[in-house]
Amino acid sequence: MTVRQLTAFDRLLADAQNALETVAGAPRAARPNPGDAEADVVLDDVERRHAAGLMRINHVGEVCAQALYVGQAAVARDPATRAQLQAAAQEETDHLAWCAARLRELDSRPSVFNPLWYAGSYAIGVAAGLRGDGWNLGFVVETERQVEAHLEEHLRTLPAADARSRAILEVMKDDEARHADHAEAAGAKRLPPPIPTLMATASKLMKAVAYRL
Repeated sequence: MTVRQLTAFDRLLADAQNALETVAGAPRAARPNPGDAEADVVLDDVERRHAAGLMRINHVGEVCAQALYVGQAAVARDPATRAQLQAAAQEETDHLAWCAARLRELDSRPSVFNPLWYAGSYAIGVAAGLRGDGWNLGFVVETERQVEAHLEEHLRTLPAADARSRAILEVMKDDEARHADHAEAAGAKRLPPPIPTLMATASKLMKAVAYRL
C-alpha cells in the first residue's frame, strides 16, 4: 500500500482543525486525569475562585503550548524534530483536557481570549521554526522552563485542600520538564537575550489577564 504524503495544504487544514478543537472543542486526553484519584472537596468561594483563576491560567498555557508546537512542527525541516514537537503537542492536549475538566468542576470557564492566545502563539511558533530546528528546539526549552516555574508557583499558592488541581499540576510539571530535557538532548540552541525576557514579560501579561478573563 502506498502511503500518501501530506501536502502543504493538507498540513494547513490539519492545523486549522487543531485550532478549532483547541479553542472551541473538547480535546480528549490520551491518559487518565490525575485529579480523578483525589477527593473533590468543597472549597469556600474565595478558594474556589482562586483555584479557578490558576487553572484558567494553566488552561491558557496549554492552548499557547499547543499552538506553539503545531506552528513549529508545520515548518520544521527535520522529520525527527517534527515528530518530537508533535509528541509534545499530544501531551499538551492531555494537559488541556485535564485543566478544562477541572475548570468545569470549579464552576468556571476557560479564558474568553483563547482564540487570540492561540493565534499569537501559532505565529510565534512558525517564526521560531523558520529560524531552523536548533532555534525551534531552543524555543521549546525556554518555554517549558518558564512553564515549569509558574507551575511550581501555582503548586505553592493553590488552596491546601484542592488535591485534585494539585495532582494535575504535578503531572504537568513533570511532563514540561521532560519536554525541555528532550529538546536540550536533541540539540536545542540557547536563545539570545532579550528573547527569554520578552517571553517572560508576555507570560506575566497573559497570566494577569487569564486569571480573571
